Amino acid sequence: MSEADITARAGLPKAPTGIDGLDDVLGGGLPAGRPTLICGSAGCGKTLFGIEFLVRGATRHGEPGVLFAFEETTRELGENVRSLGFDLDALAAKKLLKVEHVRVERSEIEEAGEYDLEGLFVRLGHAIDTLGAKRVVLDTLETLFSGLSNEGILRAELRRLFRWLKDKGVTAIITAERGAGTLTRHGLEEYVSDCVILLDHRVDEQVSTRRLRVVKYRGSAHGTNEYPFLIDEAGVTVLPITSLALAHDASRERVSTGVPAVDDMLGGGYFRGATVLVTGGAGAGKSSLAAHFARAACGRGERCLYLAFEESPGQILRNMASIGLDLAPWVGRGLLRFRAIRSMHYGLEMHLTSIYKLVREYRPACVVLDPMDSLAQAGSVPDATRTLIRLIDYFKAGGVTALLTNLGSDAGVADSGMNVSSLVDTWLLLRNREHGGGHTRAFRVLKSRGMAHSNRVREFRLTDRGVELGAALTGTEGDDTTTDGGNE
Repeated sequence: MSEADITARAGLPKAPTGIDGLDDVLGGGLPAGRPTLICGSAGCGKTLFGIEFLVRGATRHGEPGVLFAFEETTRELGENVRSLGFDLDALAAKKLLKVEHVRVERSEIEEAGEYDLEGLFVRLGHAIDTLGAKRVVLDTLETLFSGLSNEGILRAELRRLFRWLKDKGVTAIITAERGAGTLTRHGLEEYVSDCVILLDHRVDEQVSTRRLRVVKYRGSAHGTNEYPFLIDEAGVTVLPITSLALAHDASRERVSTGVPAVDDMLGGGYFRGATVLVTGGAGAGKSSLAAHFARAACGRGERCLYLAFEESPGQILRNMASIGLDLAPWVGRGLLRFRAIRSMHYGLEMHLTSIYKLVREYRPACVVLDPMDSLAQAGSVPDATRTLIRLIDYFKAGGVTALLTNLGSDAGVADSGMNVSSLVDTWLLLRNREHGGGHTRAFRVLKSRGMAHSNRVREFRLTDRGVELGAALTGTEGDDTTTDGGNE
């Protein structure tokens, strides 16, 4: 279901946040003309969410916004988000944004039944009317109500604030600190808000992860899972996992494997948009086959993204040059891009989010993930498997042809080790063999859905001209098959 369909079914006007991925989770955006509460612990990104909501609204939708900050000054806020490419001063000069620091002194707050928010309403109302603002962010409630210990007055003023914002017809974000055992410190804000979003920044086995959950959304369908999100130099990116469904197209177009003999065994190559798994022992030639695939994509004028978890780009270029594959020119032309990083550097959610973001920005036709089993070092095997499933679904949904390598055993046919072999379209097996005092590599197509393919076991050779396939290997000790028949 598309974002527009969800919004139409909900029957609720939406204000797009402009935050990548978040509008997919929210079914189109935040409730227009209503208040939304964003809560979480310190450092989870509440202020940044609010600022990006205002910046995207001003730059993409022409909706001016007002930010009232109760903790940081206007100058501090501007400096904090400048590295993300947000120029608050420039937007203010264009009358698209107004940022005000509201100083709240606890000693000045009176609780003798006279304390209320009338002064704030006057100041905020003037800013909204002067700018013609459609969006408002208040950051944060704890500072605004820091001097109130009278529970009755606090609750009354909270309700009054949210009602006032509704009456003004602005789409508002109010940030709040998470309480002990409750979503917020006062335990009331979540009940008077029309939408509540919880941000979480957790550390598990020394790896930090940020996640988001929509706790409630009155009058609208929305994603209910936890979603990883990334904060980088471009702002916030949310990965809407539940938006990935088994609704992708199945192309009949073929793309070359990069090795003519392998193309012949597959009847013309891989299907475009398919997922290919290459399994084999150490040194069997998995990365070499992946490099052929990448070079073939570049040779067609298509972009290829190479996700490396064990070798640097320099190592890969050097090693592939030793078998006659010169990939450096394609890097120089921008058709081949490497992302090389140790899997332990991030948590699984961060890998997932950053790859999703990179694919969306670079828009490759082909992707290599070498090796996929390294992701298990960033979490448990079940979690790594779930991450791979989401990646495979994402590649398929985008029509990206993906090749995944995986370290396997040389002792016969085994599972992929990550329990994703049933999800891939083509599974290729490479094996190292020692017999007769020599060493031989063998190649076999274990499966390839939707196409006639050879079931021969053939010699796999690494030469100074790249990968070559030799004659069929029959009657060799340890072979899974000794026939050279099939549907070639």
